Amino acid sequence: MFGLVDCNNFYASCERVFRPDLEGKPIAILSNNDGCVIARSGEAKLLGLPMGAPAFKYEQFFKEKKIHVFSSNYPLYGDMSNRVMNILADMAPEIEIYSIDEAFLKYTNCDYLDLQSHAVEMRKRVVKGTGIPVSVGFAETKALSKVANKIAKKFTDKTGGVYIIDSDEKRIKALKWTKIEDVWGVGGKLTKRFKLIGVHTAYDFTQLTDEYVRNQMSVVEVRLKKELEGKPMLDLDEVKRKKNIAITRSFDKIYIDYEQIKERIVTFAVTCSEKLRKQQSCCNSLLVFVKTSRHRKDDSQYYNSVVMQLPYPTSSSIELAKFATQGLKKIFRKGYRYKKAGVIVMDFVPEDQYQMSLFENANPKHKQLMKAIDLINHTIGSDKIKLAGQDLQKTWKMKQEKLSPRYTTKLNEIIDIKS
Repeated sequence: MFGLVDCNNFYASCERVFRPDLEGKPIAILSNNDGCVIARSGEAKLLGLPMGAPAFKYEQFFKEKKIHVFSSNYPLYGDMSNRVMNILADMAPEIEIYSIDEAFLKYTNCDYLDLQSHAVEMRKRVVKGTGIPVSVGFAETKALSKVANKIAKKFTDKTGGVYIIDSDEKRIKALKWTKIEDVWGVGGKLTKRFKLIGVHTAYDFTQLTDEYVRNQMSVVEVRLKKELEGKPMLDLDEVKRKKNIAITRSFDKIYIDYEQIKERIVTFAVTCSEKLRKQQSCCNSLLVFVKTSRHRKDDSQYYNSVVMQLPYPTSSSIELAKFATQGLKKIFRKGYRYKKAGVIVMDFVPEDQYQMSLFENANPKHKQLMKAIDLINHTIGSDKIKLAGQDLQKTWKMKQEKLSPRYTTKLNEIIDIKS
């Protein structure tokens, strides 16, 4: 059996854990730079707040509907996610962390296990340990566990947040209830194709022949169809090393000066290098790009990027910052008003398996230096040690006017208890 555990309105729930006065009140979470709505509580959804709503256009709506608006607090959300996943890992034999608020579980030889009681206990432990409410769905396949989870969440009053598809009767009833656009893995384009041939529900999809789906779509859709039929085709995914790492950000304001953009590029390169070292990889190339704002119609538009082939594999912050700066020099043009830039590192090799060059290699002293820097930053707080080319006062220069405290990751932002 496969299980899917999904945190209910995760970002909003994280804010409520430390602000119980917000229980039952509408909440909206904004994207980077407070751009648009990326998460809503159930109450905000009922008020008609759409996903992706531009914050500046909905300021009056927020006030009229008394919606509590927060900037994205990713340090808090990431830490709360880790706490939830650790509890789930203690209770399940196998786990695949699917996203920040979802995890697949796998149970083999579970005839002895009362899944209903187990799922109820799982919900209780997560709420007790983190304050985050979750929904749990169990079924024979990953795709069906997604359907079961939707039912558990949609009909919480009847299901208690737990639903198990353990019979063909339940499976068919669930598939007839599930719209085709709500099936896991079915996007907008595929939904249109399905509806053109009269497929409106997940059950309609399972009534097509395998041959038709294979010829008109692909083998991926054939696997999905079999999953919905209760035939396992997908297993838990192993944690894999990323094939590329991208750090891209919109600036807090318009930049026209080369030195300002250079500082951002150096910071992005340093962050990429930290992520490389975390997965014990080195990169052989990196891409640097800059762009103006397409929303500023009166400004001259400019976008350019360059791929830098590195002379040797490296994960050193010093070396990647140097190569990224060389790339920026090639594409920077005076006279433009820049709003966004980024660094993408690519072509990875394991740090202990790359081929040495006869003439030029990474500085061997950097390995121990980077190890020491990572340890210090991890121990006393990120960004305590920086390169000289970075802004010593700031991390990400983002607009976060409605940021809540990072209750669990910053000692000076923990809750004050008043007697």
